[in-house]
Amino acid sequence: MSSTDSAGPRRTALDALHRSLGATMTDFAGWDMPLRYGSERDEHVAVRTRAGLFDLSHMGEITVTGPQAAGLLNHALVGNIASVGVGRARYTMICRADGGILDDLIVYRLAESEYLVVANASNAQVVLDALVERSAGFDAEVRDDRDAYALIAVQGPESPGILKALTDADLDGLKYYAGLPGTVAGVPALIARTGYTGEDGFELFVKPEHAVALWQALTEAGEGVGLVPCGLSCRDTLRLEAGMPLYGHELTTGLTPFDAGLGRVVKFEKEGDFVGREALAAAAARSELTPPRVLVGLVAEGRRIPRAGFAVVAGGEVIGEVTSGAPSPTLGKPIAMAYVDAAHAAPGTAGVGVDIRGSHEPYEVVALPFYKRQK
Repeated sequence: MSSTDSAGPRRTALDALHRSLGATMTDFAGWDMPLRYGSERDEHVAVRTRAGLFDLSHMGEITVTGPQAAGLLNHALVGNIASVGVGRARYTMICRADGGILDDLIVYRLAESEYLVVANASNAQVVLDALVERSAGFDAEVRDDRDAYALIAVQGPESPGILKALTDADLDGLKYYAGLPGTVAGVPALIARTGYTGEDGFELFVKPEHAVALWQALTEAGEGVGLVPCGLSCRDTLRLEAGMPLYGHELTTGLTPFDAGLGRVVKFEKEGDFVGREALAAAAARSELTPPRVLVGLVAEGRRIPRAGFAVVAGGEVIGEVTSGAPSPTLGKPIAMAYVDAAHAAPGTAGVGVDIRGSHEPYEVVALPFYKRQK
C-alpha cells in the first residue's frame, strides 16, 4: 500500500488516481493524502445531500488473533472488548497508565478469536507498540497490517443505493457499528458501517491491489446520483458538524476519557485489570466532585473563524479553549468545539466569546452535535 522512499511521505494505492483527478495533496500523519479535489464546500454538501467517496488508507490496521485475543484487548483497552459479538464493532480508547488518552479506536470482531483494531494514522505506531508491549503473558499475536489494507469509504444518503448496485451482501441487515465480509464489484472486502461524517455510509477494507478497481466501480455506480470524490478537508468539517472528536484536538494524552466527556467508554465492570484502571477510577471520582471543563459547541454571530488553541472568554476572563473550528457549510456560519468551564457550558449561556487576534467575537453556546441527520 505504501510506495515510498525513506525521505518522503507514504502513498496509498490510490495515489496516482487522486493526482489524475486533480487532487490537492497534503502530508497528513506521514501520508500523502488528498485534501480536496475542487471546492471543499461542494464536497461537504455532496456528502450531506448525495454521496462522497473517500480514501482512508492512511488509517492504521492492527490484527489481534489467538485464544486470548479478547483477554489481551480487555487488558490493553478501556472497553469491554470480550463482550463484542462476532460481526460487530466497538468505539473505544487506549490509555496510558496515568489515564491519558493515547488514541481512540474502532475494534471489529471478525471471528471468535480474531479482531481488527483501527487506529488513527498519526497514532498507529504508538498503538501498535502499546499493544505489543501489553500482549506479554497472553496467548495472542499482534500483527501490523497497515500494508495489508486499503480503505475506501462511501458516505451520504445515496451510499446504500450505490453499494447495493455492486454487492449482494445484506446491507439492510448491517447495523451501525458492525462489519461483514462480502464482495463488492467482484472484490473481497470487509464491509463496515462506522462512519465519521454524521451521515449513513460504509467503509470497505480491501487488499491494496484491488483499491483502484473498487474506486472506479463505485465512481461509475454513483455517477447518476451525484457521487463525488472527497478529501480530508471536508471530512474534517463533516465530523465537526457531527460533533465527533478528532485525536490531537478534542482528545490528547493530557486528557482522560472523563475529561473529554467520554467516560462511558471506560468499563470498570469488566473482568480483570486493565491499563489505566486505577488512574481512571480516580478521574471518574474527581469528575463527579469537580466537573471538568465541558466540550461544547460554539456558533459564531459574526464571520470570523475560530481556530484550535484560541481562548474562549467571558467577562474578561479566559473560561476555555477552542479545540476545532471551521466554517460550517450546513449552518452557513463559523462553528467550533471548545472545552469551557462548567459554569459557562449550558446552551444559551450569555456573554461568551472567542478571542480572535485580540478581538472578543461573540459566540452562542450550543449542545453538540451541530448537525444530526434525519433518519
